[in-house]
Amino acid sequence: MRSFILFLVFSAFSISIQAQIGGAAVYQFLQFAPSARVSALGGNLITVRDDDVNLAFANPALLNARMHHALSFSHNLYLAGIQNGYVAYGYHLPKGDITLHGGLQYVSYGTFDATDDIGTVTGDFKAAEYAITVGAGKQLYERLSVGANLKFVTSQLESYHSVGLAADLAATFFDTTRNFAASLVLRNIGGQLSTYSEGNREKIPYDMQVGISQRLRYLPFRFSIIYHHLHRWNVTYDDPNAVESVLFLGEAPKESQFSLFADNLFRHFIFSGEFLFGRNEPLRLRFGYNHLLRKELSVENFRSLTGFTFGIGIKVNRFRIDYGRGIYHLAGGLNHFTLSTNLSEFSTKRLLDK
Repeated sequence: MRSFILFLVFSAFSISIQAQIGGAAVYQFLQFAPSARVSALGGNLITVRDDDVNLAFANPALLNARMHHALSFSHNLYLAGIQNGYVAYGYHLPKGDITLHGGLQYVSYGTFDATDDIGTVTGDFKAAEYAITVGAGKQLYERLSVGANLKFVTSQLESYHSVGLAADLAATFFDTTRNFAASLVLRNIGGQLSTYSEGNREKIPYDMQVGISQRLRYLPFRFSIIYHHLHRWNVTYDDPNAVESVLFLGEAPKESQFSLFADNLFRHFIFSGEFLFGRNEPLRLRFGYNHLLRKELSVENFRSLTGFTFGIGIKVNRFRIDYGRGIYHLAGGLNHFTLSTNLSEFSTKRLLDK
């Protein structure tokens, strides 16, 4: 186990560090939330170990026997007509106590006009990206599980093509008696196998994350806190086009060092909560807050709920229906829908027992 943890740490810090995260990598769609539940919880969830096979997309250490024959379909109505989604399936192998999962992530950016050098429309073209994910998770000890994902990525933007390979490594500690979990995840370790243009190899969106979840003892509520970009301190963006305000005496106001420190610190955090009502949790209410999204997408001098997310999950018979809403801008947000079930519930024996 020590060797596995050391491998995680050394893998994390062997990745080269960029000064800023905006525009620093290709395949940004790999950071999209795989399901409506995750969208409603701030766009990321790596610490809840239940029967939701979608959670293995970001943290394969969450794979467990309850995901056996779990099947899920998600579709996200994104901004500007962008469509993306994720299909996932889980399978448990009793021999070796290993749980496997596979998934297909897709994103379509729509149809665009193709023009010549002077702007004359000569036709149209499409842009789309796909990622096939396979992964495995295993419980090593009573309170510790590990997992790994492998992602094959393909991207086609007009006549430009690229293929990439990425891996996720993860470990999760969970204490069922105290309803507590903590995770360490290294996401998107890898790179391009072929580039959009010759000699221009670009990075993919690597991220090192840690998180905790705690379900309260006397209240049907679980909160989660995630710290992302653990390998990089400065995640602020210095906009060269920003216009500085000037005071009456001609001096530009300056933010204090503490204010700058606090702003950068909280950009690393995602806070979320989930109310779990009823036996077998047929009703779930969710909300989240992503400070990085709020700071980067808010419009200056306009109040909004940018960075906040919310959603609901309802179980009807053998199906669970989830909806997530993310407020990303004054111009609109995303609407995420997920339909999931477990094929074991449709077996003849189960139906006769009912």
